[in-house]
Amino acid sequence: MPKQKTKSSAKKRFRVTGTGKIKRKHAFKSHILTKKSKKRKLALTHDGLVDKADMSNVKQMLRLK
Repeated sequence: MPKQKTKSSAKKRFRVTGTGKIKRKHAFKSHILTKKSKKRKLALTHDGLVDKADMSNVKQMLRLK
């Protein structure tokens, strides 16, 4: 059997924390920033965590389970 490969798109977008949670970046911060408020842009700068509903799909793409 060949080795299982991780999805290249997923390994570029997600990182696993020490406690096993998965970090992600926020969307909508790449362009068209003039109409967005400073508060909104600052909130989008910080990392978030993957939601529990999406966790199994992300783990499968990263071959963690």
